[in-house]
Amino acid sequence: MTRRVFYSFHYKPDVMRVSQVRNIGALAANKPASDNDWETVKSGKEAAIRKWIASQINGRSCTVVLIGKNTANRKWINHEIIESWDGGMGVVGIYIHGLKNTNGITSKKGANPFDRIGYKNTGKKLSSIVKCYNPEGTNSKERYAWIAKHLENAVEEAINIRKAN
Repeated sequence: MTRRVFYSFHYKPDVMRVSQVRNIGALAANKPASDNDWETVKSGKEAAIRKWIASQINGRSCTVVLIGKNTANRKWINHEIIESWDGGMGVVGIYIHGLKNTNGITSKKGANPFDRIGYKNTGKKLSSIVKCYNPEGTNSKERYAWIAKHLENAVEEAINIRKAN
């Protein structure tokens, strides 16, 4: 069964890395916003952004947070994570710092975005439940191959984790 997922990521620095993951094609993903679409959404202020995120998440079974250097603690990424989790969706993180951008450059590993979000009123962080994967490999090609091989299983596991929590 092909899962429908929502990809959450920091647009400007990571869009080309994210594009590589989307091109794996194992999962039915939300349509990426173009620069023009995103500028239109942003121009409508917070209400428009919230509405757009809700429409993108609707009908998805899992949110895959593609984690770059500056992904953690971004307002809208936090919002997407919280909305996804609270909506009963699976949530999983995949580090993408090891994938090359259009200039052939990788970046530094970012912080775990789930470390910034609380889990209910337990005092725990969502990171104590939600998994984050750092793809194995010594170069971009090997890391991409790891993601291609393990992405579907990571999504299924995230859905099962959410059902259990």
